Amino acid sequence: MLGVDPGLTRCGLGVVDGGLGRTVTCVAVDVVRTPAEDDVAARLLRISGAVEEWLDTYRPDAVAVERVFSQHNVRTVMGTAQAGGVVALGAARRGLPVVFHTPSEVKASVTGSGRADKAQVTGMVTRLLNLAEKPSPADAADALALAICHLWREPMRARLAEAEARAAELARTHRKRLAEAARRKGGSGTAGTRGVRR
Repeated sequence: MLGVDPGLTRCGLGVVDGGLGRTVTCVAVDVVRTPAEDDVAARLLRISGAVEEWLDTYRPDAVAVERVFSQHNVRTVMGTAQAGGVVALGAARRGLPVVFHTPSEVKASVTGSGRADKAQVTGMVTRLLNLAEKPSPADAADALALAICHLWREPMRARLAEAEARAAELARTHRKRLAEAARRKGGSGTAGTRGVRR
């Protein structure tokens, strides 16, 4: 599982493997940096190249990206969204599913609280992955947290989607049977009045 904390200046990348139960292992983690003075297109190209290399090297089953929320700094939001789009495009080219998780989802999954701060997330990621030292900067820890979040939430999400699909199929079957019963009832009523003389 590849987790990505998108950003133009720093883009966190973290690959995590899931084991039995909620066991998780860190495979790789890094942060792609781009100079602020460079052209936006050049910065996105650099991020794209790094992501493509990670996708080819580690071959994840899916990619988890942090969902962008509006902030006071519109320029920062735009850059983050653009970086996230580059990541999603690279994954889509390889037929990989891309899932966007909100920051509160990630925090709740990793720490148990959707309002946890950066230090708490980093601390829990370090413990869960049994790392010798804390991932730094925070973008690296966030990328690992995204991967962990997806590994833990996806089975539940898949079961929910399966249950919803079953419920929808049952509802369609029920509506079809009701429609057929109504047609039969209407048809028999019509047939019964044909032979009546007035």
